Amino acid sequence: MSTTLLAPGFADPAHDAQRLFRSVLDAFSHPGRIVELHDAPAGPGTLSPAATAFLLTFADRETPLWLEAGVDKQEVRDFLRFHAGTPLVQAREAATFAVIIAGGGEPFAGFAIGSDTYPDRAATLVIEVPALDGGRATIWRGPGIDGEVRLAIDGLGDGFWSAWAANHALFPCGVDLVFASETRLIALPRSIAVEA
Repeated sequence: MSTTLLAPGFADPAHDAQRLFRSVLDAFSHPGRIVELHDAPAGPGTLSPAATAFLLTFADRETPLWLEAGVDKQEVRDFLRFHAGTPLVQAREAATFAVIIAGGGEPFAGFAIGSDTYPDRAATLVIEVPALDGGRATIWRGPGIDGEVRLAIDGLGDGFWSAWAANHALFPCGVDLVFASETRLIALPRSIAVEA
């Protein structure tokens, strides 16, 4: 791996990670809120700045990462190994984090969902979407939402929201989601019910 070919990471790793951590925490505390990640690094390949910022903030040597084929490029692998130190895994069930592209079938299948004793051992999936608006209208309800929030995330497959309903039904187990597009993201914890 030649470091001269790597995309740059954070300009100021400690402070940038702290600021982005607070932004992502805000997104998870208020599901459905669109959060702008200011100064998110461009990242390598097709990885959006929002997904790049999320991974540089949360992924480390203790958090195995799975990449879908459309994202699993050498420049992405080298970037994440160098800047985050995260181990890359071939099996979905071994992943703490995953990056997938919206529109594929069975997006949650095979990922760790935790257990009643250890629900925190579930995976968090970063889903790359074309836009955070312009898609099928949905209504979100649950913890962190005052009443309800209406969203229309673009690029999700026909069966996506029925798969989410099945995931939500597993609560306190189940995967958590982050929708990423350009420099913005939305968090969808497993506790949130979505009416589509």
